[in-house]
Amino acid sequence: VVPDPAAVLFGGSAPFDQENPYKGSRTQEAFFNFGPLHPEALVAEVVLYAMRATWFQKYYVHRRLRPEEFGGRIHIQKTDQAEYPIHHDILESHLFDEPEFKKRGSFLLPQAFPEGCPTHPAYTAGHATVAGAQATILKAFFDETFVLPNPVIPNKEGTKLEPYKGPDKDELTVGGELNKLASNVAFGRNWAGVHWRSDALDSVLLGEKVAIELMRQQSRTFPEDFDVVFTKFNGEKVEIKV
Repeated sequence: VVPDPAAVLFGGSAPFDQENPYKGSRTQEAFFNFGPLHPEALVAEVVLYAMRATWFQKYYVHRRLRPEEFGGRIHIQKTDQAEYPIHHDILESHLFDEPEFKKRGSFLLPQAFPEGCPTHPAYTAGHATVAGAQATILKAFFDETFVLPNPVIPNKEGTKLEPYKGPDKDELTVGGELNKLASNVAFGRNWAGVHWRSDALDSVLLGEKVAIELMRQQSRTFPEDFDVVFTKFNGEKVEIKV
């Protein structure tokens, strides 16, 4: 089946942003600049800059310990092996009286991964930074107000997709779903036990900044008129313009 050229040009089921410089042209088509290849390339390229920003923050600014390591310090102090500057509200928490802690005989936090947490610092979170950057690229290139047609969700067994019938099924937009996706990627690492809540929240915003700066710098090299407005994670509007 040969796809509709217009659908391919403007993003398939989700159209490109209304300010795409080729969208109203009767004589020209986008191919690389502002065409279907452009967001695909930028979504990959922005990963490099997002991870560079992540590693700078990890080692040169914060060097924040992981939840597992903090649990290890609590365990060492609670078992009288050493002392750390840990707030007494944590050390005297009633949670340590729960049967689960007594059964395990350890104050270490459980991990979803058998190998434990990564060996590099917690903040910023690489997954969250990349997710924030990639979602920002897509919100800039696609019409973020476009309502997704026929949304689906996995069934309880996770074996197939079925129609989503929630009360907001006719209100799910490209921008809103990209924000959710970035949040799920970021917080998934928290649920695994390898990051703090603030790692997810702030790292997504760092990725957003990286993506905006990348697009602003590259926009100066485009021969086309470039003026796009999209919504940041905090609800503010940002404009990238030549």
